[in-house]
Amino acid sequence: MMIDLASPGIGVGRAFGSCGELLQGVTEQDRHFLVTLPIRRGTVAVFEPSDDGITVAPPGKSKAHRLASAMIARSSVLRGGRLTLHSELPEGKGLASSTADLVATARAIADAEGRTVPLVELEADLRAIEPSDGVMYPGTVAYFHREVRLLARLGTLPALTIVTGDEGGSVDTVEFNRAEPCFGPAEKREFGRLLGELGSAITHGDVATIGAVSTCSAVLSAATRDRPHLDETIRAARAIGAAGVVVAHSGTTTGILLADNDPHLREQVLAAQQICADFACSITVHHSWRPGGHAEQRVSTVDHPHLLTNPRTESTPR
Repeated sequence: MMIDLASPGIGVGRAFGSCGELLQGVTEQDRHFLVTLPIRRGTVAVFEPSDDGITVAPPGKSKAHRLASAMIARSSVLRGGRLTLHSELPEGKGLASSTADLVATARAIADAEGRTVPLVELEADLRAIEPSDGVMYPGTVAYFHREVRLLARLGTLPALTIVTGDEGGSVDTVEFNRAEPCFGPAEKREFGRLLGELGSAITHGDVATIGAVSTCSAVLSAATRDRPHLDETIRAARAIGAAGVVVAHSGTTTGILLADNDPHLREQVLAAQQICADFACSITVHHSWRPGGHAEQRVSTVDHPHLLTNPRTESTPR
């Protein structure tokens, strides 16, 4: 059913996903962090106010229902309504689908109230529900995902294409984050060094170093999740001139990072798809999110082009 987004009170919110993490680890102070890899796919949420309680579609989006209930309970404007989520992100694969749903939900409900949800309010609400990625911030960020707090804004990534393979199954992020990985002092110092290198590489648009850090993080992730295909994938990615390999540390996705300005990009994409076919049950091509242009609206152009028409809603996170 087509929704008239020009109707008074209709709220719309958007959030992008993250293609795994460029880096994930633990600081020397034992604080768990990750670095996002924002992609153009994400979630669009539409909230239609009513006085008939709260309903959420599709069914089963219990976390979004919980967030909507909390926001409406303290609202002076809303009493209830229907929340509809349109997501391009599969669940349990490590693409920040859950956080994207929640961020888009919060923005849609706030939009229906005629306001923009402050980050401090958004993070407090998410903190009460689950560990979260940093996709509420524009660009790439280092984020304390278990604490739902920002560590650092790292800037905008160079244009990247990521060919991902899904090894099958799913990972419960909440359960995964209850475990304590066995990283010693040396590994924690290494994570700090890698974070410093990554921040500098993003600032300078250094794709080679971004890929090298991401590959190191993927190798270190073997301490928390077995990936029998990883070593061969890294060797094959190097052979085609890829920048590196990226994994969803708490998901089932392994990706090959490619620089968009490489003159052999088309051939590399085809070769990366063949590499992923050796271990994956499905293969997807993602593109890094960058401010400006059509990328900000990519989350709604495939199946829901009518969602682009609401002038009140920001197409990029604040």
